[in-house]
Amino acid sequence: MTAEDSDRMDPSAVAALYVEHADELRAFLIGVLRDAELAGEVLQATFSKTIEAGHTAKQETMKGWLFRVAFNEAMAIRRRQKVHTRSVQRLAWTRKNEGENPEDSAIRWEVVERVKAALKILPKEQRTVVRMRIYEEKTFAVIAEELSLPLGTVLTRMRLAMQKLHKHLESGE
Repeated sequence: MTAEDSDRMDPSAVAALYVEHADELRAFLIGVLRDAELAGEVLQATFSKTIEAGHTAKQETMKGWLFRVAFNEAMAIRRRQKVHTRSVQRLAWTRKNEGENPEDSAIRWEVVERVKAALKILPKEQRTVVRMRIYEEKTFAVIAEELSLPLGTVLTRMRLAMQKLHKHLESGE
């Protein structure tokens, strides 16, 4: 037996924990992740971590330790999914169409200029909310906090701004 093996939990003890807690953990993870397949992966990762670090937990708190490890693993997967989704969205917005012809480029440039001009017609309060939400990618809660305004006020300003922009851009002014 190597020194590394002594720092691991006995596999038979982990198997007993699996039999005792797996169903409850799986149900918990499905509730957190809303995906049975992902819940199964996280459950497997949880018991892998149990083999590696389960010996550090007290026997009387092992169930709580398992749930905490499972929750942390689930949150790590959700963070990775969000990062992936955001990067794909950004790539889609920033990637130029390789087969784009000069007319398409000119039309896109004109649309961008029209939107910029339309933003200038908004009242300063609405323009600030739009800038913070769209260009700075802040949540409405963060915007409300930074501007020291109620969340409802920020949401109303955004809604009114979007209505004005839509009306202005539709009219072709």
